[in-house]
Amino acid sequence: MNSNLKCILCVEDEPEMIDLIRLILGRRGFEVKGAGGGVEGLQMIHEDKPDLILLDLMMPDMDGWEVYQQIKADEKTKDIPVIVVTAKAQSIDKVLGLHIAKVDDYIAKPFSPQDLINSIEKVLQKS
Repeated sequence: MNSNLKCILCVEDEPEMIDLIRLILGRRGFEVKGAGGGVEGLQMIHEDKPDLILLDLMMPDMDGWEVYQQIKADEKTKDIPVIVVTAKAQSIDKVLGLHIAKVDDYIAKPFSPQDLINSIEKVLQKS
């Protein structure tokens, strides 16, 4: 699949996780940018208009759900697909994410590189 250098923004407070995702997706021809928290993430979303957002939920500066709500409340960013990537892996969290908040997908940490790629390809095909 030729992704035409789709830009993916990873909003994540752990630099190692951003590096890991950049490594996995870079090999697949994606451009990966990292934001070290929710506030920086929102700023980069407005500046860069990524094709897809990977969003951590538990961040110190701004909760991932708050970031998600702000993305979806803004006409300019509401159509950007969001995949939640989080250690909050209980089934209730997944149900809340997928069916109530309507995120595009939900990946629990730790994840396999193939799970991440499958999820991103599935979501980008839908959008």
